[in-house]
Amino acid sequence: MIPEVASPGIDISSPANSLPAQVSSKLSLSNSPSPAFPSSFASKDSRGQRGATAASAAKQLKPFATEDIKILLLENVNQTGRDILAAQGYQVDFLKTSLPEDELIQRIRNVHVIGIRSKTQLTARVLREAKNLIVIGCFCIGTNQVDTRYAAKHGIAVFNSPFSNSRSVAELVIAEIIALARQLGDRSNELHRGTWNKVSSGCWEIRGKTLGIIGYGHIGSQLSVLAEAMGMTVIFYDAVNLMALGTAKQVPTLDNLLQGADFITCHVPELPETSNMIGREQFEQMRKGSYLINASRGSVIDIPALIDAMRSGKLAGAALDVYPAEPGGNGDYFTNDLSHWIEDLRSLKNIILTPHIGGSTEEAQSAIGVEVSEALVRYVNEGATLGAVNMPEVNLRSLTMDEPNHVRVIYIHHNVPGVLRKGEQAAATQRSAQG
Repeated sequence: MIPEVASPGIDISSPANSLPAQVSSKLSLSNSPSPAFPSSFASKDSRGQRGATAASAAKQLKPFATEDIKILLLENVNQTGRDILAAQGYQVDFLKTSLPEDELIQRIRNVHVIGIRSKTQLTARVLREAKNLIVIGCFCIGTNQVDTRYAAKHGIAVFNSPFSNSRSVAELVIAEIIALARQLGDRSNELHRGTWNKVSSGCWEIRGKTLGIIGYGHIGSQLSVLAEAMGMTVIFYDAVNLMALGTAKQVPTLDNLLQGADFITCHVPELPETSNMIGREQFEQMRKGSYLINASRGSVIDIPALIDAMRSGKLAGAALDVYPAEPGGNGDYFTNDLSHWIEDLRSLKNIILTPHIGGSTEEAQSAIGVEVSEALVRYVNEGATLGAVNMPEVNLRSLTMDEPNHVRVIYIHHNVPGVLRKGEQAAATQRSAQG
């Protein structure tokens, strides 16, 4: 809840160690689902910033000195995001890699904002030590690497980028469908070894084939349009009823999709319900000579079962961009030391293995950097929670310079009776003290 109170608008400049007292990460937040009510008074310009009226400039709400805000960015967050945060005057510390848990705990203790991608694990143990932390930015789609429930209970907002890399992932999947159908990976590897092997057996056009999409969200729906444009028939399965794009058709069960598709691609989040979603039983349901692609989460596919399905000829090919366990950085780490089945996986024919690069394009990473960094700035400066994955969304209109006697306070609290009354009493006491 963000009440407006009429009191002198003063700029409170405080040392860094007093920030938690003003934006306390110790306050708790109800995890009850709450609908978002975007304000009809708020508008956005081309950079995503909420505008004020044409007559007045927006008033910046910063009850602290911006140079006291400490930000830690890990995993090579894009330069666009770093520039936006640095332009605010924040202290920005940047690392190209993730950190081991013990080192992460040491680095996170004094920061107010942390930005990560998919490798960094912000567990309850880590967050417990982050006494000053007020917000987390996930510069990626997923937030499963963050204990969002613990963060919410301790007043720490979590933002992500659910849209910005959708096109990049969809294009990668289209490329992999064609590459698998034509066995391009094998032919390329053979020629690199000096072997000329011109064959057509087992190579197909994708026109007229059926693509089955598991999860018809931002990526799945874009992929649907691209696949239809190339002459494919599209069916999809999702846990909820959704409006299909183009001539795509939703099927009622996962088994219906597995039995009816030549190419199957997964685009689901990491949830208990999606763990080993495609295992031995599901492979038995698939058509002989079909293909499987996973660019969602590594836990979705039972990899040993996939290996057996490839060796038996049930699958004609597969493409994996994600894995149950992934290295923390670049290097010669994709071996059996990471998972016991990796060398068996690497030995298979017509299998494309990529190192979690679905969203790794210049366009996607630039857009993600802008989207998440602007959300962090809005939260730190104004308390706007629009786009937060673990808090109710609050997106009030900006105050303007014509309202010098108004301030806005973000107050994160338990959903219990009497809390708002206490806040109003505190505001009234403050007004009385100021005369």
